[in-house]
Amino acid sequence: MSEVALREVLPDDLQVFYRQQLDDEANRMAASTPRAEEEFLIHWRGILADRSVVKRTILIQDRIAGYVVSFERSGRREVGYWIGSRFWGRGIASEALRDFLAEERNRPLFAYAALHNKGSIRVLEKCGFVVIGRALKPEGLRGPQVEELNLRLDSATRT
Repeated sequence: MSEVALREVLPDDLQVFYRQQLDDEANRMAASTPRAEEEFLIHWRGILADRSVVKRTILIQDRIAGYVVSFERSGRREVGYWIGSRFWGRGIASEALRDFLAEERNRPLFAYAALHNKGSIRVLEKCGFVVIGRALKPEGLRGPQVEELNLRLDSATRT
């Protein structure tokens, strides 16, 4: 039996998500910058209120390991996820994303991963995403300038 479970994101999950996004190594891998607490909570309250965003908390034996979401940006449906660093290296991201993609049936789906984030690229490819290009993400509010891969999923998830 799988140790990964997905459920609706609850407001009480936000404090765990906030603490997870403060991790320096996780931010380096994701090429992102952590948000201050109030900014983070405002951002996530908007996500919770937006019915077009599919959002799930990832649980491991009733402990919050992270989240996975899909959302519309610039006319494209994107998927993203965050796994707390203490849960890395156990296949949790791959399993959670696979389960999420069985529920989130919109296609195509797009994803982005920093070129240096080999683990995230591997997760996306294991779930059927294919690389469609590279881009230089400009330095900005959410992180440093970094080369990232653009990936796309066109069909149903492989099992």
